[in-house]
Amino acid sequence: LKMAAPAAGPAGPVPVLRIVAECGRSRARAGELRLPHGNVPCPVFMPVGTRGTAKGLTAAQLAALGCRICLGNTFHLGTRPGAELVRRAGGLHGFMDWPHNLLTDSGGFQMVSLLELSEVSEEGVRFQPPHGGEQILLSPEKSMEIQNALGADIVMQLDDVVSSTTTGPRVEEAMHRSVRWLDRCLAAHARPQQQLLFAIVQGGLDPDLRLRCIQAMTQRDVPGFAIGGLSGGEDKAQFWRTVKLSTELLPRDKPRYLMGVGYATDLVVCVALGCDMFDCVFPTRTARFGSALVPWGSLQLKNHQFAKDFRPIDADCGCPTCQRYSRAYLHALLRSNTAALHLLTLHNVAYQV
Repeated sequence: LKMAAPAAGPAGPVPVLRIVAECGRSRARAGELRLPHGNVPCPVFMPVGTRGTAKGLTAAQLAALGCRICLGNTFHLGTRPGAELVRRAGGLHGFMDWPHNLLTDSGGFQMVSLLELSEVSEEGVRFQPPHGGEQILLSPEKSMEIQNALGADIVMQLDDVVSSTTTGPRVEEAMHRSVRWLDRCLAAHARPQQQLLFAIVQGGLDPDLRLRCIQAMTQRDVPGFAIGGLSGGEDKAQFWRTVKLSTELLPRDKPRYLMGVGYATDLVVCVALGCDMFDCVFPTRTARFGSALVPWGSLQLKNHQFAKDFRPIDADCGCPTCQRYSRAYLHALLRSNTAALHLLTLHNVAYQV
């Protein structure tokens, strides 16, 4: 491990990323993100709070676990309860009573997750809301309008997202469109001094498309970059090769955010490859299925083997669940009581952050 030398040069805007140390045998680095609501050590895992908090936890519980940045979902918050209502409540920080940093996605991922309800064109993405009502057009301009109203510290460009297993001309089309949409997001961004707009690199698993996308996007003045369009079912070796290529090409002095990644092995490998930020619904979603994350894998606490196991989930874990409750107690609750899902979510998020 080597300590990073202080940056030299003329005074200017403070960079978002301060690199503290770098590994001599990999691309891993330790640092901090300098954000409006406080500095955040990185590498960092960011819990996903789709509608204003992580499912099963309050904002206060997230903060007590040491979380200093979490996500909100632009598409879902923009449709319910609506961006204007959140703005009137003091932005998403005030609405959810969160004193720390927030990142909002752009709504682009819903092109994949709500594929059957969406239609993509150069104008933007038209969605049929899953809860009914009139079609919604999410354009780069509309995405920025919603994100400016929500007031997150980091906002994401609207990108054209295709599944990582997609091949053929649609992947190249999405890459070029993502570059064009970045320019439209930059032009529409009304609060660049208060909210940091990150670009999202696309290009599927094609090294040439990734290279061309990064070459184009690094010509734009953005404070950070995300690696998008991965972790969608592709082969692990292809996934890691694409991450490696991206981190080698992206600027050293700006944050690298790998979107949608939360499995332990992937986090370790991708930190070594040079990524700084991660997010995923995995720790909260797996808790709702009765699984507790542990250093050696996971425990499915619904299984009968835990019915008389009076040990905590993990004896070395300091989370409130492990400090107070046994595997046997959680096993019993899982049969009929939603409190178990809350307690497992508390543990899994503590484990991940």
